Amino acid sequence: MKFHVGPTEGGAYAWWLHGGNNEQVAWAGETFASQSNAERAAASFKAGAANARYEIYQDGGSQWRWRAWRSSDKVAASGEAFASRNNAERAAENVRQDAESASGV
Repeated sequence: MKFHVGPTEGGAYAWWLHGGNNEQVAWAGETFASQSNAERAAASFKAGAANARYEIYQDGGSQWRWRAWRSSDKVAASGEAFASRNNAERAAENVRQDAESASGV
């Protein structure tokens, strides 16, 4: 896995976490005013991913997603939608286990 921080199409900044196949597995879930703020958020998620609370939910299109929380703050969201709750749970667990050892940030 590898973290990437950069500008969005709208000019704000965000972070993304990509798997070994270069597929996006997570993202910040929000944008930031500066690259340094996005880098701090990515580093914070990386350091605390194993201890975050992961919520599995169904979106408006009946697809399954996950989001990670620390206290009342959302700190990450799934990089894609999943056809089943089980697949979303497995993806969240992979991020929980592997984000800390990801390169970047």
